[in-house]
Amino acid sequence: MGGETQSTDRLLLESLIGSLANAWARGDASEYASRFASDGTFTNFLGMFFQGRDAFRERHDSVFKTVFKGSTLVPKITALRFIRMDVVVVDIDAELRDIAAVPNGLVAMPDGAVHTKLLMVLVKERGGWWISAYHNVAVSTASRYSPRE
Repeated sequence: MGGETQSTDRLLLESLIGSLANAWARGDASEYASRFASDGTFTNFLGMFFQGRDAFRERHDSVFKTVFKGSTLVPKITALRFIRMDVVVVDIDAELRDIAAVPNGLVAMPDGAVHTKLLMVLVKERGGWWISAYHNVAVSTASRYSPRE
């Protein structure tokens, strides 16, 4: 696979993930879902499963109106692996900061943030990268959380 193309795509993917954090900070569910595939799948930290962009947007619209309103998402890419030139798997350590109250099923870490492990599968089509699968897992103190430096 061409190194230059892969480097360009890596920058595009990093930008896409940064745009997710910006949309989260604004509580903009439509923008948060804008690069989610129309037939994409989504599993949240509670294990609830959703399919399709509309369900992804509606779920996040609800989330942004709860204790997550005004919160900040800080995603840190820990691994980005090209399966093919048009398919990539991205592992992300995500921090949710400034949450009004920690909901059941989540645990705040000593730094005050809620941490999750997010796995995304992205597919390159129609001139851009689209989130095809989004699987989020809550990190608890029992899981021996160890962030990458």
